Amino acid sequence: MAVQAIVSFWGLSLLLVLTPGADWAYVIGAGLAQRTVLPAVAGLLAGHLALTGAVAAGIAALVASSPATLTALTAVGAAYLIWLGSIGLARPAGAAPGPGAGPGSGAWLRQAVKGAGTSGLNPKALLLFLTLLPRFTDPTGGWPVGGQILVLGAVHVACCGVVYLAVGTGARRLLSAHPGWTRTVSRISGAAMVAIGAGLLLGQFAF
Repeated sequence: MAVQAIVSFWGLSLLLVLTPGADWAYVIGAGLAQRTVLPAVAGLLAGHLALTGAVAAGIAALVASSPATLTALTAVGAAYLIWLGSIGLARPAGAAPGPGAGPGSGAWLRQAVKGAGTSGLNPKALLLFLTLLPRFTDPTGGWPVGGQILVLGAVHVACCGVVYLAVGTGARRLLSAHPGWTRTVSRISGAAMVAIGAGLLLGQFAF
């Protein structure tokens, strides 16, 4: 596997990660509601790692070849995004908690699980991994294709980690200086997740 292929993939991956979507909306919401975004980001990264493993194992290709399975996955993922967004709309975050208001381990685990669901159940992410990762592999390069996919997936996850930490932390710091904006931005993040989920459903079931 050529280094040039890894660098080319990194550039494309970074552009994709910098595009706002459900992951951005979730991590911004976590930045508003929690003292730290680390649990939320860790959950998002775990979801991307799970998708990488699925592609490396060939499971994603089987899912993509089954319309019924893909439809069910789309419905579950979209419903999950709509549910999370609805919570943000119904209970928008107030001012970001101070340094001494950190959540317990149970709250951290819930944030991580929600993050993993947000990224891991996103059908768009699954299809992206399915179509993008194999294109940068080289079956004649001496490495197993599955191993090459894992390396590329690790590069993508590293990009996600840096960008999501910056987005979540930046949102929290900005809104700590302007607490009046917090509920508005929280509602916008929730609405974005609802819109993304609804768009997935409409795109899948539109005739």
